Amino acid sequence: MFSKSKINEPGPKAGDAPTQTSAPTPAPTGESRPVTPKQKPPASVLSPDLVIEGNIKTTGDIQIEGNVSGDIRAHLLTIGEGATVKGELVADDVVIHGRIVGRVRGLKVRLTSSARVEGDIIHKTIAIESGAHFEGSVQRQDDPLSGQTAKSLPKPKTTEAAE
Repeated sequence: MFSKSKINEPGPKAGDAPTQTSAPTPAPTGESRPVTPKQKPPASVLSPDLVIEGNIKTTGDIQIEGNVSGDIRAHLLTIGEGATVKGELVADDVVIHGRIVGRVRGLKVRLTSSARVEGDIIHKTIAIESGAHFEGSVQRQDDPLSGQTAKSLPKPKTTEAAE
């Protein structure tokens, strides 16, 4: 029966200038504004008719469908079914559908049923599907991206007394 309405409350008068309420207020100095995350760019794709002689390095994702003679370093590296790479692969995630001749280093390495790998694999986790062809050794390391393998570790120096 009774309701409180704003009719009797004081408000702006007809001659008063309206106040700005929709404009954002600037952040006080010393405070940081929330940063919106950047959208991740799509993977770079090297087409099947592309032949590259040289190294490839990116911090992003790359998908190889052609032929590469050289080392490849990336975040996510996918080797297509018709692709051939002769060189070392280094990536956080490596998915191999095609042919590799060389060493593979990755935190997560996956060989699909169509993979053909001739070389050593240094990994943190590995998955090899039934039907994959692999010739080489497999070595687990907590940090496979560092490049320090048992074979490449420097030999301890021995000192001999000079007379």
